[in-house]
Amino acid sequence: MMDQSIVREILDKVRAEGRDSLTAPEGKQICDAYGIPTPREGLATTADEAAALAGEIGGPVACKIVSPDILHKTEAGGVLVGVQGADAVREAFDKIIANAKAHNASASITGIQVQQMLSGGQEVIVGATTEPTFGKVVAFGLGGVLVEVLKDVTFRLAPLDRAAARSMIDGIKAAEVLRGVRGAEGVDRDALADVIQKVSTLVTDFPEIREFDLNPVFATADGACAADVRILVETGEVSEPVRPSREEILRVMNRLMNPRSVAVIGASDAEGKIGNSVMKNLINGGYAGEIYPINPKADEIMGRKAYAAIGDIPGEVDVAVFAIPAKFVAAALTECGEKGVPAAVLIPSGFAETGNQELQDEIVEIGKRYGVRMLGPNIYGYYYTPRNLCATFCTPYDVRGGVALTSQSGGIGMAILGFSRTTKMGVSAIVGLGNKSDVDEDDLLTFFEEDANTQCVAMHLEDLKDGRAFVSAAQRITKKKPVVVLKAGRTDMGARAAGSHTGALAGDDKVYDDILRQAGVVRAPGLNEMLEYARSLPLMPTPKGENIVIITGAGGSGVLLSDACVDNGLSLMDIPPDLDEAFRRFIPPFGAAGNPIDITGGEPPSTYEATIRLGLEDPRIHALILGYWHTIVTPPMVFAELTARVVEEYRAKGIDKPVVASLAGDTEVEKACEYLFDHKVIAYPYTTERPVAVLGAKYRWARAAGLL
Repeated sequence: MMDQSIVREILDKVRAEGRDSLTAPEGKQICDAYGIPTPREGLATTADEAAALAGEIGGPVACKIVSPDILHKTEAGGVLVGVQGADAVREAFDKIIANAKAHNASASITGIQVQQMLSGGQEVIVGATTEPTFGKVVAFGLGGVLVEVLKDVTFRLAPLDRAAARSMIDGIKAAEVLRGVRGAEGVDRDALADVIQKVSTLVTDFPEIREFDLNPVFATADGACAADVRILVETGEVSEPVRPSREEILRVMNRLMNPRSVAVIGASDAEGKIGNSVMKNLINGGYAGEIYPINPKADEIMGRKAYAAIGDIPGEVDVAVFAIPAKFVAAALTECGEKGVPAAVLIPSGFAETGNQELQDEIVEIGKRYGVRMLGPNIYGYYYTPRNLCATFCTPYDVRGGVALTSQSGGIGMAILGFSRTTKMGVSAIVGLGNKSDVDEDDLLTFFEEDANTQCVAMHLEDLKDGRAFVSAAQRITKKKPVVVLKAGRTDMGARAAGSHTGALAGDDKVYDDILRQAGVVRAPGLNEMLEYARSLPLMPTPKGENIVIITGAGGSGVLLSDACVDNGLSLMDIPPDLDEAFRRFIPPFGAAGNPIDITGGEPPSTYEATIRLGLEDPRIHALILGYWHTIVTPPMVFAELTARVVEEYRAKGIDKPVVASLAGDTEVEKACEYLFDHKVIAYPYTTERPVAVLGAKYRWARAAGLL
């Protein structure tokens, strides 16, 4: 049972005293209240008390300074371990007090903590920190000195369930050490998971706990026990961000993406003006709703009646697109609020991105006051192809499809545009987010989750405004549709000193990496990968299991494809004897069965066809990777056509497995890859890594969505 009243009393007392940290005895009381195992211990205020306590505890003890002014006890010479015998304990007491006074003469000293010595097993760290983006985050890793050297730590959002706690233990690189290696006994992983879960519950129940460290925790085959506890608290008010409800988000996002009418503030007849480009794209793009130009100096723009202000428009306006300088935005936004416009698309730059935070704060306040949701500022606009809605100043776009793309950067938005046109990847939406003064990724995910026109979402992001809201939205949508994320800024931006505390371990990218995985999204290492995943994932069926078979005409490709499988967390199937025999029937004597299956380069199309058929027919095989080598015996287009034909034949029978291909050869392989893509077989020329990475992305999504 967890006793919240004890914790509440201690935390209230500490905060009332203006302290931001708890003493070790207070930390132990909190651990006891939540059932977190700690060693036997007591507080001594004299040398004789220390000796008596050590006698009661028995065996060697650790003696530690207790002072609200000394957080880093070891650095102050405030810790002595392995102390045994009454005289040695008295001597240790006096020495620690002297060291503490030398370290900080004005420190308030409560006494000395005499603690049962723990040893044996494996030292790990369990902790929690308050991360600016994600709030309460739990950490687990190797403890003691190793945590500082190796930083082998994994993170999850709090609170978490038992399965997530177990995944943290299995998620560190040294997980094998905890299972027991070289004859050593494994640790009690259930006991460790229990400690992780209790820490996560504690910091969720008490948001004022800023940082919580158990380091080291001694994990043995018989259980887990925390030797040292460190707790920091917030001294000021603790508040959760205000989040609109899902229904409220959908209500406004539906009007933003499916507007019946759009006003363009700053519309213009002058070539080269942003207001002119937006008007052209809306009209020429075929948007069928009402378009209202707003310009006080014009009566008519592009054959449409112009209005001096948005308030002059007789009907309702769903979206106002701003194409005016930043300094005029606040006044025009106020007019939108008074008109009851629910959504504003702010193209202008000149806000927080240029250091003008004050102006951005002003428009955020206006938006909140009137209930106007804002996209931007500092964006290229947005497209929604099912409505022929092109409200941007970029080149128009004309290929509809199922991929929704978002980016914080205009330049990245244009890269998305060119890629989608070149590869014939149809899009449902391209949305600029810019400064994210209001509408952000979780608003868009909430819309795309329900949007029948969107099958996959790809997002370029530099930061998350509200990481917790993003995770919540992502966990919902990824059960139905893949979400691919390119997180820019992978280098450690935090110039925090490396140390053995959870806060210092939470390097920005490691936290993002683990929590994006917890959210169920597929992280892409670069822009091209994000686009390729977005293009390919909707084309591939969901695999039904982990068994992957490589069929290759080139032994070298087989080795590289095998390496790529390991890099992407994919499992090459151990081919059972009967299947091995079946494959051997089609392979020349100098080929190689096993996995990869090497059919050799001189084989005719019939060998490729027979082995691919066998791979699709056998229900024990869940995905195929094909390695093609250009020969005159089997030219590239012959290989592409036979592969597409066989795959389609089996699809018609209800057998649909992911098939990806790597094509090596002369330039003809490029056309063959295009043909395969057109027939929903993911194929790339001149690379063994790319097709396997795409397959790996599909598997990562399928696992996260619980579909395997």
